[in-house]
Amino acid sequence: MFITGTSSGIGEALALHRARLGDTVFATMRNLDAGSTLEKIAAEENLDLRLLALDLTDDESVTRAVSDALDQTGHIDVLINNAGISTIQTVEGSLAAARETFEVNYFGMLKTITAVLPSMRERRSGTIINVSSVTGVVANAGSGAYAASKHAIEAMSESLALEVISLGIRVIILEPGFIATPIFPKAQGGEPPSGPYAKHIRRGRLIYSDPAKRAMPAVTVAEVVAGALTDPEPKLRYYAGSAKPLMHGRRRTSDEEWLSLGQVADDDDEAWFALIAKTVNLALVEE
Repeated sequence: MFITGTSSGIGEALALHRARLGDTVFATMRNLDAGSTLEKIAAEENLDLRLLALDLTDDESVTRAVSDALDQTGHIDVLINNAGISTIQTVEGSLAAARETFEVNYFGMLKTITAVLPSMRERRSGTIINVSSVTGVVANAGSGAYAASKHAIEAMSESLALEVISLGIRVIILEPGFIATPIFPKAQGGEPPSGPYAKHIRRGRLIYSDPAKRAMPAVTVAEVVAGALTDPEPKLRYYAGSAKPLMHGRRRTSDEEWLSLGQVADDDDEAWFALIAKTVNLALVEE
């Protein structure tokens, strides 16, 4: 099993969970120094967990990591594309940051897929799991670049699933909701927002600060992956945490109702959060 972005959060939980189930796990990350916790646990529990350096923005790094894994075991039965970065910025924000988000979240994923697919096609066997997000379906103000990258993953994964199903290869789209990862403290940091879109940046941070109290542990995603891989009735999409009720809430909401969120007074964040909670029936997330 080959997993990207395993230095913390969901990726780390996935790597440990799969290794504890007996898989040979290639846990990849940009900086191997960040994998000290994984190495320590793997040594203590005698897990077959092997760290590989992989920088998704570097084509050669991706090719080298996949080649190293194939050289060691001869095949990759499951690829989990988990690595990604999150940004809170408006559409009229940093073009460089938007490009970086796509370079890692979308093009980085595309690189690992194209690197692994030839060996899967040759064996006519394999599973590719692409980690998307509830934001890939429900976009909010201040999440333009991130949501767009996740929308792109959704579309690409559907196309890929159609292209490879007759070749014996399965594609899974994994859509987590609010999961307890380092994204929460990172999202809450930074200078106080200013300018014409200040309320949207502030409220984007609020989304992460308040639901963080209800966020599910990262191992929740690993358990969903375990169920998906053994599902007797395989599906294209699987949900983790609050994703499903949030998505269903958005689908029940008209576009006009959704746009009303952007009209709440600049200084009334409590009213805005109450409206968004009511709009997507956030109470379901708490149950």
